[in-house]
This record gives sequence, C-alpha cells and structure tokens, in this order.
Amino acid sequence: MAVPARRVSRTARDKRRTHDNLKAPTLVECPNCKEMIKPHTLCKHCGYYDGRKVK
Repeated sequence: MAVPARRVSRTARDKRRTHDNLKAPTLVECPNCKEMIKPHTLCKHCGYYDGRKVK
C-alpha cells in the first residue's frame, strides 16, 4: 500500500483547499416581474428573457 513520503505542510494543505468553500449563487432582478433569477436565463416566474416573452 502506498504511503506518503513526507508529511504535507499546513501551507501546502491550505493552498490546495482554497477553492473548497461554498459561494452564494449570483442573482439578478428580472426586469419584467422583479423576481430574483440567475443571470442570462429565462425567468421561470413570468417567462420573459431579454425583454421578450419566450414561454
């Protein structure tokens, strides 16, 4: 079984883990119904995208 040759330092471990945090999703206000939606997506509430009725 493989065993690490040497212990990983705290700095090396923490550098590896820098991207392991959770981020809140980016949300913007729908210009038509003012519902919070993800950018560049169809509004599930009113069906508008880029000022046009899609759904």
